[in-house]
Amino acid sequence: MPGHTDRAQLALRVTPGARKSEFAGWTADEKGRPVLLVKLAAPPVDGKANTELIRFLATALDCPKGQITLLRGTSSRQKTVELPAAAMEKLPK
Repeated sequence: MPGHTDRAQLALRVTPGARKSEFAGWTADEKGRPVLLVKLAAPPVDGKANTELIRFLATALDCPKGQITLLRGTSSRQKTVELPAAAMEKLPK
């Protein structure tokens, strides 16, 4: 099936209610996989933090919001998003 390799999954740990939305570095989950820390300038109510997460990632990684999908963690601080593989190269190191 062509084209499925141009998508990538990214594990995130978000902190809502921050002064501004920004990347806060990397950590690892309990299995040692990389997890990107993201601060969000939105409260964790009514999906506002999820909406801000998508907006922030789209802006920071220069890709359309419609190409970012929240796969897991809608009501959790631990989230998994799917995004274009090319956007992964724009993540902070």
